[in-house]
Amino acid sequence: QMQLVESGGGLVQAGGSLRLSCAASERTFRNYAAGWFRQVPGKEREFVAAISWTGGSTYYADSVKGRFTISRNNAKNTVYVQMNSLKPEDTAVYYCAADPDITTAQGRSERLPGYWGQGTQVTVSS
Repeated sequence: QMQLVESGGGLVQAGGSLRLSCAASERTFRNYAAGWFRQVPGKEREFVAAISWTGGSTYYADSVKGRFTISRNNAKNTVYVQMNSLKPEDTAVYYCAADPDITTAQGRSERLPGYWGQGTQVTVSS
């Protein structure tokens, strides 16, 4: 069973930057599309960004487009999201997910991605 472990969360002022990392326990991760999702208490988990298994295609929620950049290093079994120009409304727990299907990794299919990390808290102060 592949494990995903996020890191890089923390407290940052509005306008600042953070880079989240998601390290996978299995080399097979390089064959999976990966996505980032976020959730605040009382709200549904929402899609943030996704990347194909090759890294050649990326997808973003409108709310983060132009500010967040997703990337991956398959040699390190790791996917990243660089978050710039952070806003207080970006405050959430951020989760990494992986799935063979890129549509599912974007949260656009009826089923959820097959693998999830435990989440990392991002707090943006105003």
